[in-house]
Amino acid sequence: MKISFKYISYFFLFVLGLSMTLTSCTDDLNVTPKDDDEFLSETFFQDPGSYKEVLAKLYAGLYVGGNDGDGDASVPSKSPDIAGLGGDFSSYLRLLFVTQEFSTDEAIIAWADGALPTLNSQTWSPANEFLEGTFSRAFYHISVANEFLRQTTDEKLAARGVDANLKTEIAAFRAEARFLRAFSYYNLMDLFGNVPITTEKDPVGFFYPEQKTRAEVFAFIESELKDLDNSLVTSRQNEYGRVDKTAAKFLLAQLYLNSKVYTGTDRNNDAAVLCNEIITSSGYKFANVPYRYLFSADNNTNGAQTEFIFPIVGDGNAIRATGGGMSFIMHASIGGSMDAASRGMDGGWQGIRTRREFVNLFPDETATADNRGTFYTAGQAKDIANVGTFTDGYAVTKYINKKADGSAAQRIDIPDIDFPMFRLTDVYLMYAEATVRGASSGNITTALGYINQIRARANATSISAAQLTLDFILDERGRELFWECHRRTDLIRFGKFTGGSKIWQWKGGTMNGTATESYRDLMPIPARNIQANPTLKQNPGY
Repeated sequence: MKISFKYISYFFLFVLGLSMTLTSCTDDLNVTPKDDDEFLSETFFQDPGSYKEVLAKLYAGLYVGGNDGDGDASVPSKSPDIAGLGGDFSSYLRLLFVTQEFSTDEAIIAWADGALPTLNSQTWSPANEFLEGTFSRAFYHISVANEFLRQTTDEKLAARGVDANLKTEIAAFRAEARFLRAFSYYNLMDLFGNVPITTEKDPVGFFYPEQKTRAEVFAFIESELKDLDNSLVTSRQNEYGRVDKTAAKFLLAQLYLNSKVYTGTDRNNDAAVLCNEIITSSGYKFANVPYRYLFSADNNTNGAQTEFIFPIVGDGNAIRATGGGMSFIMHASIGGSMDAASRGMDGGWQGIRTRREFVNLFPDETATADNRGTFYTAGQAKDIANVGTFTDGYAVTKYINKKADGSAAQRIDIPDIDFPMFRLTDVYLMYAEATVRGASSGNITTALGYINQIRARANATSISAAQLTLDFILDERGRELFWECHRRTDLIRFGKFTGGSKIWQWKGGTMNGTATESYRDLMPIPARNIQANPTLKQNPGY
């Protein structure tokens, strides 16, 4: 049974006694509304299609923020998943972008909504509602996965008389749910450090989950990802948009590359070994297409998809959310004299630009020497004198809601662009970094070849082995992966997120930037979450 995630039903449900409404966009995932009281009850699971519905929620929940797209708090059946933030603001992908990009040199936003400006300047506090939304969004996703796993044990399936074919499908669904749960735990550990772990083995109902150390969360994620190699679908044998064994290897390699930060122990060789396995054996291929194809409306079919290991699927006709996911990234990055129609969109929200120091990573701001430097400069000042003025700071045109040949996408209000959460080029970069950091299995000549293959696609000059330093790799990761939700984690791993070794405009709250306290390498545990679970201990410095 196939789920077309390019035409997925973006339906919205609540778990653990909350409400549910299901809607369908296409016939191949035909979901009909069910009574709220039946959600995840035995009655709900009498329908063989219910298992697929919950899996679809786990994927759709990465893009949308609530019932019926962005959600409507005034209508219970359409309310956002996360209380206190609108469904648009609390989109999983949007919150990842806010935390991973606005806190760095790659992005800055003009808006003054609540505590959002403090993310631009690394001056956030535990009361920040966007950090609360990030924390709560990830745990909400975990709760969906946990309940799905509770409801799909062999015993429950046997009691419902589920046939052998459906059991086989459900086994694959369970593995994907566990991966998506591990993905959320990874983000929580990366951002907040010591967090609780809850699984399907924990009781349903009110209890205070025990906070674990960052090293304990690391060990849990590692164990899950290694075990999933036995149960996830073989590499490239799942439907586009759904994860397979290689997605688990990618996340595990990422975990190992950051192990020194998370646990104090170097795991660079483990990262290099996994990266080599992915590159040589997974079947994913470096996309030999122009760089811009990777971020176009048809990036699921134009050749870019050969390197997409874990895309967050976008579809203008299937998604109702206008403020989350790629819709947020596209709309918020258009303003000033930019022509929204040329970007394939219906307008701009005058929000996100980049900072001077990031622009300086590119030798030619017009992108003739390195075509990844996609900046809109007409009417835009390079310096950001006023954070709230969109025309202060160059705009970024990396993503476009048009097909690679320039033809129109399906709609102009909700983009078709798939967000490349994991892609093979990142594996090349991880291998090179782990090798330069001393991985015993790494080969510098091989690593150099990967870097120059990446640069050749970008029309950038090749480098020599002597130039392949850690500083170069950090800059190259920025040039290749900017606005893909990696920058904060990268800067921390290189020791340049806080402190004074790397300064950018408005870091620390001053125009030309200033050093910030090292404790801000971790976000604070949100104050409201501590109020809800008083056993949680705040991170140092907050």
